[in-house]
Amino acid sequence: MTDPVVHSVVGERPAATHRGVHDRLRQTPPARETGFRAERTLRLGVEFVRQVRRRRTQLAGLVLLVLPVIIALAFKASSPGGSSGTSRAGSSGSEAVLVTLATKGATNFALFTEFASTGFLLVVIVALFCGDAVASEANWSSLRYLLAIPVPRARLLRQKLIVALTLSLGANLLLPAWSYLVGGVFYGWAPGQSPLGGTFTTGAALERLLIIVGYAGIQSLFVAALAFLLSVLTDAPLGAVGGATLLVVISNILDSITALGDYRQYLPTHYQYSWLDALGKSVTWDDMTRGTGVALTYAAVFFAFTWWRFNGKDIVS
Repeated sequence: MTDPVVHSVVGERPAATHRGVHDRLRQTPPARETGFRAERTLRLGVEFVRQVRRRRTQLAGLVLLVLPVIIALAFKASSPGGSSGTSRAGSSGSEAVLVTLATKGATNFALFTEFASTGFLLVVIVALFCGDAVASEANWSSLRYLLAIPVPRARLLRQKLIVALTLSLGANLLLPAWSYLVGGVFYGWAPGQSPLGGTFTTGAALERLLIIVGYAGIQSLFVAALAFLLSVLTDAPLGAVGGATLLVVISNILDSITALGDYRQYLPTHYQYSWLDALGKSVTWDDMTRGTGVALTYAAVFFAFTWWRFNGKDIVS
């Protein structure tokens, strides 16, 4: 029995709970596909172009291009014995020999520039690319909007990391390659001379340089992983970059304390200069193999922790 009061209130339109309304909803065609695909969000090409156009990327590239020229001009401006003088106090014998041989040709100039840049400049540049990757989005208050598109969190980290590592690898390749060309222009293309004795043909010198660049790139993975981890832990890009650089500096300081003995071999920077073993008559792989294992272990741990932390993080900035 129908209540007349209800009809007087709602008129001829049936209430939403009536069975007839539910029947009509069942007959409604399903919503059309929106075309959204998670794999189409934050494409690598778009992200790469975006990062290359940033001023910090262009400034880092400019530094890498200008530095070898400045070093070459400094050697040219020094006294005739300046290139073969003693190195700064506390430096290693290998560094002193590399300074002495730096002006002997393109190969030796590239080796000296790589040696001078590995400990700090390349560390800062790799930390810049990887530490700024996610923290900059949080600093601009755009990170939560990227996730609301929605870009899956794992995909966002993966895309950011691929671009950052690509730029880092480009920096590690650009410096020795450009240094080789600059050294050739300033000092000629004489066969490379090893600080451990002997000379290299052009082909052998390029092969050794490739080994050195590859090993230096693997070593930089530790810095990249550490900076990327800090990038998801803070909203301040400079904090992530500076934190990674500071920890590398601390590791180098601890590595210089001989009282630590064998414990130093577990420091991530202990094998940083093991690529000097590639300059002998034959390549010695022992320390480079250990250094590769240490760097990859640290990188794997830091990257795993980065993914775990970011997937459970409350993004509020």
